[in-house]
Amino acid sequence: MTTLAEPAPARVTREQYFALVDHGVLTEEDHVELLEGVIVAMAPEGPRHSGVVELVVATLRAALGARAWVRTAHPFDASRWSVPEPDIAVVSGAPRDYLERHPSAAHLVVEVATTSLPQDRLTKAPIYAAAGVPEYWIVNLRQEQLEMYRSLDRAARRYTVVEIARRGDQVALASLPDVILAVTDLLP
Repeated sequence: MTTLAEPAPARVTREQYFALVDHGVLTEEDHVELLEGVIVAMAPEGPRHSGVVELVVATLRAALGARAWVRTAHPFDASRWSVPEPDIAVVSGAPRDYLERHPSAAHLVVEVATTSLPQDRLTKAPIYAAAGVPEYWIVNLRQEQLEMYRSLDRAARRYTVVEIARRGDQVALASLPDVILAVTDLLP
């Protein structure tokens, strides 16, 4: 007697993903993102998460001025297989530059994490590294610290340096080193 192996689940491309949106199969109410070819549900935002996102956005916008645009919770075209929706992405240009396309490059991507911490570290970090994002931050609400992933090895899909910053520390953006932020301003 022969048994048939179950077929491997199909991976979804960004084109297929956006076709599901265009045809109304997926809507904004679905709160999903495409990670490595899999449509993944995002946890609902609690008030602490939302508040910290707003703190980080306000701090970045004040520090950057018109030098870059700070986007919140919008698609980032990372690859054929991944369209995450980072909490924050610092991108070149201005909002009008993204009326016809989602950005595929960023100076910095930031995720605010409590329950999503394992996914942000293990799944999203390699996605952002492969996309060439020079710096990735996780505002870790569990330990109330900032995890900074730097020194990009794009071919290996990883960051070779992980630094931890806490209250009282100051940090500079890797691609804009004259932009210096107080970590206290990024934490609850």
